[in-house]
Amino acid sequence: MTQPVLSVRNLTIDYVGAEKDFTAVKDVSFDVAPGEFFGLAGESGCGKSTIAFAISRLHRAPALIRSGSQILVAGRNVLDLGDEELRDFRWREVAMVFQSAMNSLNPVLTIESQFYDVLKTHAGLNRKQSRERAAELLKLVDISPDRLTAYPHQCSGGMRQRIVIAICLALNPKLLIMDEPTTALDVVVQREILQRINVLRKELGFSVLFITHDLGLMVQVSDRIGIMLEGELVEANAAEEIYRHPQHPYTRKLWASMPRLHGAQIAAEATP
Repeated sequence: MTQPVLSVRNLTIDYVGAEKDFTAVKDVSFDVAPGEFFGLAGESGCGKSTIAFAISRLHRAPALIRSGSQILVAGRNVLDLGDEELRDFRWREVAMVFQSAMNSLNPVLTIESQFYDVLKTHAGLNRKQSRERAAELLKLVDISPDRLTAYPHQCSGGMRQRIVIAICLALNPKLLIMDEPTTALDVVVQREILQRINVLRKELGFSVLFITHDLGLMVQVSDRIGIMLEGELVEANAAEEIYRHPQHPYTRKLWASMPRLHGAQIAAEATP
């Protein structure tokens, strides 16, 4: 069998409080195969983003990963990595597009300078090499290299979103985590960005962990989908099966909450 790019096993994460701990992620296990587009859906506060931050070891106190948890990337346990190993691991192995990604760019630096920060720090490229690599990356996301001299406010929301994705792909990571990357964008731009990600995924061979509330959008682009409820992964299956034959009552309720253009509304408690 092909080794998964990402293998999460028995992941439990608590937020430690002065009086009482809160378990945000409860014994979650799932795999993401090479080149796979894996979606993670669920309501706000169900633990999706907490999992994403844990995979990149970007979680901070009071978040605490409990013993017995494993996060394997290409067979290596991320939880065992030291500071220097983590520095090399991020961007090269796993890159993350954060929520409100189009606001992640530094407003006082040009696009070129923001590419340079990543490429100099993690790949040792000089200005000229960085500029050439940045131009290649912008072309990948259908943006003219002329935009390298622009500041973020001179780019549209969709362009800024694609620039952030291009920066994340700078070191050819094995896994791209996208935490609600299309929030605040209109549906046309959302579709364009996700279509472009799918093309790049097939061309470059990376895997995607896609997190969103929008189950309708997710089922169109994902190979498999996991459903989160109150910190637990209650269902994981092929996207087609999640759509046509949801097994868990909560998954059926998610589909029932979505308005339909044609036909009767789905009954939340209908037998799959």
